[in-house]
Amino acid sequence: MPYYRVVGEVPRKRHTQFRRPDGGLYAEELMGEEGFSSDSSLLYHRYLPTAIIKAEAVTPPASGTRLEPNLPLSPRHFRTQELAGAGDLVNGRILLAGNGDVRLSYATSDRPSELYRNSMGDECVYVQRGSVRFESTYGVIEAGEGDYVVVPTGTIHRWVPDGQVNVLAIEASGHIRPPKRYLSQYGQLLEHAPYCERDLRGPSQTLLVEGEEVPVLVRTRGGLTRLVYRNHPFDVVGWDGYLYPYAFNINDFEPIVKKTHAPPPVHQTFEGPGFVVCSFCPRPLDYHPEAIPIPYNHHNVDSDEFMFYVGGDYTARQGSGIDVGSVSLHPAGFTHGPQPGAVEAVIDAVSRGVTTTSEMAVMVDTFRPLDLAPGALSCEDPGYAWTWAR
Repeated sequence: MPYYRVVGEVPRKRHTQFRRPDGGLYAEELMGEEGFSSDSSLLYHRYLPTAIIKAEAVTPPASGTRLEPNLPLSPRHFRTQELAGAGDLVNGRILLAGNGDVRLSYATSDRPSELYRNSMGDECVYVQRGSVRFESTYGVIEAGEGDYVVVPTGTIHRWVPDGQVNVLAIEASGHIRPPKRYLSQYGQLLEHAPYCERDLRGPSQTLLVEGEEVPVLVRTRGGLTRLVYRNHPFDVVGWDGYLYPYAFNINDFEPIVKKTHAPPPVHQTFEGPGFVVCSFCPRPLDYHPEAIPIPYNHHNVDSDEFMFYVGGDYTARQGSGIDVGSVSLHPAGFTHGPQPGAVEAVIDAVSRGVTTTSEMAVMVDTFRPLDLAPGALSCEDPGYAWTWAR
């Protein structure tokens, strides 16, 4: 994280004695990235965070996690509206696409998840619909429609929905951070960045839960394990540092506008290993008197483009079948752009006084090809690839 935060009680000096009211010592835990060479936080536990009493391997369902190449090479349209919810926001994720850098899943649930720790990489979970309470060793974040919740690697947490919740889960093989070009050399978000620290919501108080023999599902590169902790891991009385979960709402993103159409990097929100996350938000249309305020045909020779449509009107996609809840996948090797007639339609709309766009979308661009999972193919629109030829 780009700034320091302290929650609850911490000692004046780190790595010094910090005693409970009964005279015993709190147990200090360092959560740190890149082998003590990057961001970290210190957490102070009532009980030993190392005390486990059982470990058992967990076998995931093989069918839903299988990935196959995008062959024959084709643009794709997946209708997540057709995917039925099954399970919670962790175990109920339906894998859509992925590669060695990132996995992209959709989930619908109205039930609490079990305690979970992803020790493979950070997660960024976008709340498409509904509201959910995110509980972790750091505390609580209340998240709702339009929120990205960024969860650092190794954070023990669970999701508690308030009614039905729909999310897109972005699971990285490393760390998800603000783009480097938005940050000063010391980590402050700069004036040209499309959001700032005030827009980021971290836990504001600790969460203390009593319990014994508490199971936690842990994901590592070796697979899934369920560890049973002697005491509930939500026992942190205070923490401080630069590493913690936080939420950022897509409506707080400040779009960058040009006279003529700006390319997708102006929408970048986060970066991860081998991919970027972009937010497409309502904004003024390009204002050159002869501008074509709609994307031009483009071929990103190094990227696959995964676009999740979450709100508004998609002028450029009219006639394609794309709607709220759709996912389009435009792979490297295919030139994509507006649907036939869309350019003329938007020019006509501008001539009639339309000056803004209402579209909202979350885009993940990857720098290695995305393979496809059975969950995506089960809700595919088979006619999408031919819509430009109609």
